[in-house]
Amino acid sequence: MIAEALQYAATYPVTAREFRPFIGSSVSLWSRAGRCARAWSAHEENCKAFIDDTITGMRQRRTAVVLGSGLLRDVPIKPLSHAFDTVVLVDLVHLASVRLWLMANRLRNVRLISRDLSGFAEAAAGRAPEPLSFLRQVPYLDLVISANLLSQIGVGAERRLEKEPTGPSGLVPRLIEAHLEGLSALPCSTVLLSDVAFTVLGHDGETRETADLLHGVSAPQPQARWTWPVVPIGEESRQFSVVHDVAAVRALR
Repeated sequence: MIAEALQYAATYPVTAREFRPFIGSSVSLWSRAGRCARAWSAHEENCKAFIDDTITGMRQRRTAVVLGSGLLRDVPIKPLSHAFDTVVLVDLVHLASVRLWLMANRLRNVRLISRDLSGFAEAAAGRAPEPLSFLRQVPYLDLVISANLLSQIGVGAERRLEKEPTGPSGLVPRLIEAHLEGLSALPCSTVLLSDVAFTVLGHDGETRETADLLHGVSAPQPQARWTWPVVPIGEESRQFSVVHDVAAVRALR
């Protein structure tokens, strides 16, 4: 608890007021990632390898943008920084530990932007969400990576609707569609990494529950798939674990 409190306290003053309500969930994710490091390591390495392979196949490497950069555990940030002139990390919150790590490693071409990538406000107001429209203003954009963000857009929207049940019907799948449409419309190369479904397994390995994390929206055909034990046995209970199915998609342009 002390480490979490220090992380929160250090992050608070460097986070814009509108994004401070999200610090707690970012700190919780950081704490869980530390506890589940062994269980998550294969997923994180698969993500990094998929991005590395994408970079290898690119001819122009000027600006790369990472959407949902988070803790940088699933992003090969050093190879990205070395390969591209500029790397832009976009998320609601950039924890103090992430900022310090970037400074310690002298990745001076990495920029941080705090931004809500969900499109929730537009959709809730009845407008067509365009959460990635800001990327049109990024000069010399050659690569955009959506890093395990897509399913979290749905999770976050569901939580907000519980508090603000005023959105139009079908809002959650519309936000997921808007993200996919925004990626596909970009004139640059893209990488989509996303968990698309989850399974709850009993301690005996029996399936107890399954769910579609994309709410019926079809993702592009993946080039790679793997599983991610997000909640290993013992993390929340000794009676069950939660395993997510991950899809990895690239489009080179």
